Amino acid sequence: MSKDSTLEQALLDKIDVLIRLQAVTSVANFDSQKDKILFLGKAGVSPKDIAEILGTSANTVSVTLSRARNTSANKGKK
Repeated sequence: MSKDSTLEQALLDKIDVLIRLQAVTSVANFDSQKDKILFLGKAGVSPKDIAEILGTSANTVSVTLSRARNTSANKGKK
């Protein structure tokens, strides 16, 4: 690995940490895990990353997002 690519990877790692810290800060005052998941999902964060940020499983996140989409779709049908 070249010195430039090592430096680039170090910068990317630091940016990733900053993004995760911002995500945690953004949802700190949310009352429920569901609200946190929905907010981060709408912000474009992947289920895997949401799970890592919130300390839960990617499956829990995926199920929560799926249920929310289904609920929204059903409301639109009425």
